[in-house]
Amino acid sequence: MDVFQAMSVFVKVVESGSMTAAARQCEMSTTMVGNHLKALEQRLGVSLLQRTTRRQNLTEFGTQYYRRCVEVLALVNDSERMAEQVQTQPSGTLRITAPPAFGAERLSPMLSDFIQRFPQIKVEVVLSNQLMDLVEHGFDAAIRLGVPESSALIARPLRDYTLTICASRDYLQRRGTPLRAEDLGDHNCLAFAYPAGDDWRAADKLWKLTGPEGVMEIPVSGSMIVNSSPALRQAALSGMGIAMLPDVLVSEDLQAGRLEPLLQQYQPPSRPMWLMYPQDRYRLPKVRHFVECALTEWGQ
Repeated sequence: MDVFQAMSVFVKVVESGSMTAAARQCEMSTTMVGNHLKALEQRLGVSLLQRTTRRQNLTEFGTQYYRRCVEVLALVNDSERMAEQVQTQPSGTLRITAPPAFGAERLSPMLSDFIQRFPQIKVEVVLSNQLMDLVEHGFDAAIRLGVPESSALIARPLRDYTLTICASRDYLQRRGTPLRAEDLGDHNCLAFAYPAGDDWRAADKLWKLTGPEGVMEIPVSGSMIVNSSPALRQAALSGMGIAMLPDVLVSEDLQAGRLEPLLQQYQPPSRPMWLMYPQDRYRLPKVRHFVECALTEWGQ
């Protein structure tokens, strides 16, 4: 027996005054209405209606139970409406993880607009180069660099994460401007320290460039290795040396002339970038709308 349906039928019988009228409203036979009432009384172990050939009256318990049924069914209806609202109006906390440079320079401004569009969403962002398990750590989505490992996560391609070799004008005036890739060996090349297990781990000693001669691996060395792109950018701005930095981090510096692009006939390596999320999270409006916004902003 569906207890909520039986309760609904019972309320209709009381409010309509007869099982025949309730049957019409519930679009079922009078026999079925009687069966629901009988099952409900058997479940409760007490009579709800006193029936005669001409009329039916509520028992004392039936009157109390009717009032309680009205309250319970109202709560059920309110809960269903609330669930429907959640499915159409994005709300709740959205947890995202992303690489630090991209997260600070691109994701944060996008989220500012996103929250203005969906003010009932609260966003928690963790910026880290560590590849955290989304399900275990309770993330709704992640932006990741590199080729994604095979997993149950949905992976949507974004535009590649590109780099530029650059230095400050002060450094170039002191040390000269490299004209060929091989000239980097005579310069102070500042390097990013990639975490253990990253496929770019060797990039602090070898810069892979694609130029007129094809792909080249150029040995480099310098006075600084750091695991923070913003710190590497500051070192380059201060004139410490040459750095290979994310375009998302230095695009404004290049436009303003604070940093000079170098060796533009060579293409630094780029990394594929992906938007990833657990499949079962996509049905949540907050995740679905974030995915749509991210693909509009950075999709291929």
